[in-house]
Amino acid sequence: MNEGEKIYDAAVVGLGPAGATFARLLAAAGKKVIAFDRKKSDPAETGFRKPCGGLLAPDGQRSLTRLNLALPNSVLADPQLFSIRTIDLHSRQERDYRRFYINMDRHRFDLWLKSLIPGSAAIFHNATVRTFSRGNDGIFRIKFYTEGKEQTAFARTLVGADGASSAIRRELFPQHKIRAYTAIQEWFADKENAPRHACFFDDRLTDCYGWAVAKDGHLVFGAAFPQKNAAESYAKLRERAREFGFHLENPVRREACVVLRPEKLSDFALGDGAGTFLVGEAAGLISPSSLEGLSYALDSAKILAETLAGDATDFSVLQKKYSAGTRHLRLRLLCKIFKNPFMYNPAIRRVVMKLT
Repeated sequence: MNEGEKIYDAAVVGLGPAGATFARLLAAAGKKVIAFDRKKSDPAETGFRKPCGGLLAPDGQRSLTRLNLALPNSVLADPQLFSIRTIDLHSRQERDYRRFYINMDRHRFDLWLKSLIPGSAAIFHNATVRTFSRGNDGIFRIKFYTEGKEQTAFARTLVGADGASSAIRRELFPQHKIRAYTAIQEWFADKENAPRHACFFDDRLTDCYGWAVAKDGHLVFGAAFPQKNAAESYAKLRERAREFGFHLENPVRREACVVLRPEKLSDFALGDGAGTFLVGEAAGLISPSSLEGLSYALDSAKILAETLAGDATDFSVLQKKYSAGTRHLRLRLLCKIFKNPFMYNPAIRRVVMKLT
């Protein structure tokens, strides 16, 4: 490292909801922050988009409230519905359930959260982190690629907010494997402009679920599958959904990503106690039952920013403080882990659908 090169207090990899919230809060606390994100800054441009049905659950709504944030109209999508058509494709049962989700454009939501980061933070869009290491001086060296060239940044702490496929988690915990699924979704022109949201189950194809969301003149149809034969399973699910009146021909866009489904308390990895921390899904903080991760992303980011905003420099102490601060999130998720086998048991689900 050359004398005079800038050392940031924190380097953030990934500016989804967790990374953007952490960067915003820590920079607002007066800390020097640098961040790297695969997304481009212009919503009209091509580039990485997080595959997501884009329904903000009540837990996520409460997390935004705790952050004193209100969704702008530019993030919302039409229509706003408050019921979900639930379909068991195997038993052919159907029910409508009241659900108070907010329909939004997930990509615009992510870009909005990025836009709130103070100008004092150094943000690199459309950037890929290549390697990172910690020198004998305790400073992290992060090599990243952007605008056609490789650059190096220096920081005292490194925060992994890079999602389910977190490179930082893999590097820190190479033996740490969390159960992973493949989420696939496609966008279809909604010629009928039908105001509907739906949830699908089919135990012949997946022990998770699928979704259909009407969104700004499109129908977003997707599902999460065990990774083996995920594409074939998706094709079969789409074909079976057609039998229930969903017109799923000629998709205009196809998206896919890895999604985690934690199975035990040890699946949550918060950091190494030596200056590297994980937030959101990179830490394994996502519901295995609903795949809802926004609330855990926002909450864990807030807790870590508050942890690092002080003057303490002992990373083992900071790691313990962050762990204690997120204990309620992990316990809440542990309850969902216990609930998961019952929720996805076909026999139990069919009885519940008959009785409710």
